[in-house]
Amino acid sequence: MTTSNDSVIGQVKESEHIMATHSALVINGPNLDQLGTREPEIYGATSLADIESVCQNTAKEHNIALTFMQSNAESELIQAIHTAATDAIIINAGGLTHTSIALRDALQIFDGIKIEIHLSNIFAREEFRHHSYLADIADGVICGFGADSYHLAIRAVAAKLA
Repeated sequence: MTTSNDSVIGQVKESEHIMATHSALVINGPNLDQLGTREPEIYGATSLADIESVCQNTAKEHNIALTFMQSNAESELIQAIHTAATDAIIINAGGLTHTSIALRDALQIFDGIKIEIHLSNIFAREEFRHHSYLADIADGVICGFGADSYHLAIRAVAAKLA
């Protein structure tokens, strides 16, 4: 687990759950390293490190080895997708959801399960957030459940892998 003092920007932190049957990569995009302090009325007060801890526990329950990463750089997110050797990608691309064709293209190449997630309900927010470049190539989209969106996505991956 990372702590709020650990640097996870551009780094991949792998689960200690080595003997898992399946694996998933959780990708967090720009500004998600600021969770817990950035607009808590929209994104909640839970830090990314706390979300990762819950994700690791949920993944372990479903025998999934989880890799968790965050970057503010689009190129690092694309590289993580290109090198992903995993059954599934769960992605909260943040603002890049609404702007990045390059991220979409990278995800389209990935052959496994793809789940797009958002903490807030993007359809109840500003009009520009209503369009996702990722939704139509994802196996599913989960939004509006706050930090629970992450563990709901892990459960969805487990169900698709079952």
